[in-house]
Amino acid sequence: MKIALDPTPFHHSHTLLEFPRLAADLGYKYLQLTPHKDMIPFFTHPKADDDLVAKFRKACADADVEVASVLPVLRWSGPDETMRQAAVRYWKRAIQITVDLGATQMNTEFSGRPELPEESEAAFYKSMEELLPIFEREGVHVAIDPHPDDFVEEGLAALRVIRGLNSPSVGMTYVASHTFHMKDDPLAIMQAAGDKIRVVHVSDTMNHHASHGLRYITNPPGNPVRVHQHLKIGDGDVNWDEFFGGLGEIGFIDRDDTVMVSSVFAEDENALDVSRFQLHTMQEFAASVSSGRATIGATA
Repeated sequence: MKIALDPTPFHHSHTLLEFPRLAADLGYKYLQLTPHKDMIPFFTHPKADDDLVAKFRKACADADVEVASVLPVLRWSGPDETMRQAAVRYWKRAIQITVDLGATQMNTEFSGRPELPEESEAAFYKSMEELLPIFEREGVHVAIDPHPDDFVEEGLAALRVIRGLNSPSVGMTYVASHTFHMKDDPLAIMQAAGDKIRVVHVSDTMNHHASHGLRYITNPPGNPVRVHQHLKIGDGDVNWDEFFGGLGEIGFIDRDDTVMVSSVFAEDENALDVSRFQLHTMQEFAASVSSGRATIGATA
């Protein structure tokens, strides 16, 4: 298992080419490349030319850091056909960038609309008719996250959509911060998905169902917002013994093709310390599970 840093908390303070050295200084051997204005921005065409891609790869080599995964977020399941076609074009460039960076893992969201689930699912499968042969040809695996406010938000439902592609090149991303939006029991999702889970994002969140649904109050009552956080381990309601134990049960922790990402976005003012804490805590949990010892608690 590769443990990677998501550098999103440092987008405001560091340049793209500084991310590899930053990750190394924080103790990480791997980096997850998330949407960035100079590489693959949210929803629009990738902005990196071959020269910038080569410079980023060299920066990684100089820092002895590898890109473990590349995460684009593009509207490939959008019900608007013009934008869907554009997203497919953007995806093709994103795949090429991934290959040029020497990475074989991508992860993403379904990026459809919950109020148009059938239209979004149809758009997803249509996009995959064109993109799946490219993933397979390039030897790139893509793992997909059922993100809150998407056409599929539930864990087992997402697995069914992924399974419908009938391809070993597509799997699932399990995001701990989305635990309370995925409806299904975390262990049930992990057990059903098994080795289809190739990427996990590690960050905590509050259970918005707690206190009879009044953990968060939004106005007007009943509005269709999706609330979650990306906090450091131990600052929310995720059951980390269950999370890491489940990953151990399905063999995720002991495989060489899986990626575990620190994905804390809520504490930029303490991002350096939080990143170190996340790495140490993930390593301790993983070692505990692999050795069969009792799980540990997480304290800052």
